[in-house]
Amino acid sequence: RRPRSMTGTTPRNAMTVDVEDYFQVSAFENHVPRESWKRTATRVEANMERVLDLFARHGVCGTFFTLGWIAERHPALVRRIVEAGHELASHGWDHTRVTEQPPEAFRADVRRTRELLEDLGGVPVRGYRAPSYSINGGNLWAHDVLADEGYVYSSSVAPLKHDLYGMPDAPRFAFDAAGGRLREIPVTTIPLGGRNLNVGGGGWFRLYPYAFSRWALRRVNQQDGESAHFYFHPWEIDPAQPRVERIGVKTRIRHYLNLGRMERRLERLLGDFRWGRMDEVFTIVPAPADPAREDAA
Repeated sequence: RRPRSMTGTTPRNAMTVDVEDYFQVSAFENHVPRESWKRTATRVEANMERVLDLFARHGVCGTFFTLGWIAERHPALVRRIVEAGHELASHGWDHTRVTEQPPEAFRADVRRTRELLEDLGGVPVRGYRAPSYSINGGNLWAHDVLADEGYVYSSSVAPLKHDLYGMPDAPRFAFDAAGGRLREIPVTTIPLGGRNLNVGGGGWFRLYPYAFSRWALRRVNQQDGESAHFYFHPWEIDPAQPRVERIGVKTRIRHYLNLGRMERRLERLLGDFRWGRMDEVFTIVPAPADPAREDAA
């Protein structure tokens, strides 16, 4: 349905989900070792069912950047993503940041993930998102590796300053990488107070008042005339998830803040803007007919 507040000329935005479980986030690397993952009960499938149902209620198709580790253990989930009309994309194998991998290890990671996702989903996998937006000025070789391995676009750069990631001098909007062989689509930001502010989702969306997030995305659409993209994780709508103990205050706030409000905020967000898949919104593939535009004609 067409939101009341938007017009037919307003850019459509891309809705994305990073398909990982609560214990796989970078902030828990020193608290939940990878060797313990296989002994940890997963919650991602149940949370993804809620996400997929939420999107279906709003008639939204999005992009699901999926860990190979998750896909290997939940192949039916991969197939449901594809069958519902969403884009299947890669989030790497096991959430190892690009900054922690030499080029050949990174190549093996993205190749293994893409091959598995394409085998399970039966569709081309064109997109990649680095764990924790970990492509920056020190490892731009990763763009060349992605292009070599058949990826068409990346959503892996954060044009801002952050204690865990960031490339402040990167363009705010999509730019060519790897000598024009790859399109990089940075996380959505707005300039405020002399710096770029992340308004593209995740913990920031849970931190800000909803009215601010809505204003910021409208500013990108209306003032910049650009499409935004939004990201979140299935565990962010799961306030009952097991608590990881002995973590710092900053990590605790980042991970657990406002989990109980997230699903209601997503409901509002899905209704206030027009949404689509990354590959369609950013014309990686031809976009289908938009009923909202046809109705407005």
